[in-house]
Amino acid sequence: MMNAIMKEQAVHWKSSGLTRVPFQLYSDRQVEQAEQERIYHGLTWNYLCLDAELPETGSFRTTFVGRTPVVVVKDDDSEIYAFENRCAHRGALIALEKSGKAENFKCVYHAWSYNRQGDLTGVAFEKGVKGQGGMSASFCKEEHGPRKLRVAVFCGLVFASFSDDVPPIDEYLGPEICARIERVLCKPVQVIGRFTQALPNNWKLYVENVKDSYHASLLHLFFTTFELNRLSQKGGVIVDETGGHHVSFSMIDTTAVDDSYKKQGLRSADSHFRLKDPSVLAGFEEYGDGITLQILSVFPGFVLQQIQNCLAVRQVLPLDIHRTDLHWTYFGYTDDTPEQRTMRLKQLNLVGPAGFVSMEDGAVGGFVQRGTAGASGFEAVVEMGGEGSGSSEGRATETSVRGFWKAYRTHMEA
Repeated sequence: MMNAIMKEQAVHWKSSGLTRVPFQLYSDRQVEQAEQERIYHGLTWNYLCLDAELPETGSFRTTFVGRTPVVVVKDDDSEIYAFENRCAHRGALIALEKSGKAENFKCVYHAWSYNRQGDLTGVAFEKGVKGQGGMSASFCKEEHGPRKLRVAVFCGLVFASFSDDVPPIDEYLGPEICARIERVLCKPVQVIGRFTQALPNNWKLYVENVKDSYHASLLHLFFTTFELNRLSQKGGVIVDETGGHHVSFSMIDTTAVDDSYKKQGLRSADSHFRLKDPSVLAGFEEYGDGITLQILSVFPGFVLQQIQNCLAVRQVLPLDIHRTDLHWTYFGYTDDTPEQRTMRLKQLNLVGPAGFVSMEDGAVGGFVQRGTAGASGFEAVVEMGGEGSGSSEGRATETSVRGFWKAYRTHMEA
């Protein structure tokens, strides 16, 4: 069925390469529908929440896999379960709150009830009233219920999949990505803030942006002005074999003299800007490796960030062709000192919708969405750093963007 959908699409890749991406992929309705089946319900692991957000038996959160609503909950056996947030009766949401604690779940519409593993356990007036009505004698509750997902926890990150054939989570991530996750999630964490950011663009445009190490110090004036991230700094890009997962990292070198940005007259190199409170940049050494910025992504829509001492996970969720929700969850370590926690909270100002660093990211995807509205027959040029999608010692490259499209085309069979 999906093959037929893909063949019927008006979107065509003009080559088997990764350097020309059809703009229509950001606005085609059939593509968007196929993505839900092939990617989000396909051979992928999708981030749900932090294990730390389910601290005890009965703790639950509601979230999404693609556009499908999901409940994730911890049961008496200390295992985490995930199931579709859809009543088997008439399709209403089972859980309405974003989070909470529950002995069981009961649909508010007709009071059908479910246990914490997603099994249908009760039907209101199943036997009818005074001998009238009710379900037929052949009705079997075990045969009805919301779809259940496979769950995997890696370093406190809870992932789920609709597929029985997706590889184990560590195999899905690969050794290099696993090592970089373990670097940050090296000890117990505590959530210190969260919010949802509305993006006026297709989800793929934000994921591309996350993977685009080329843009970071060109778009973000704060990065370049205060030398948090420059392409001339020591760093690199790691792309796994599938292309879908990546890491971009860099190290601040305050002793290095670099006038390359000034020579090119870039808007991101403006020495007139100053901070009234420069302590936001003070920071402290976390990991002993000198890396001051690491952005990691897992296909299709998970991001783990370390920008100085600002730690967060991001969940990219498609709402429609040109609307995306970006869920941010900030965290620190449970053994943070008061001074370290204060610094983390202060550095939260670096990211988010109005973040000193990332406020531009919330707008630029919309610029592309609007700019390509009448360009369905044209293509993006993704050729910085060559044509491949391998790891790179430099960051003036779009190799991890090409990696995304490599994985995307594999899953979509496009």
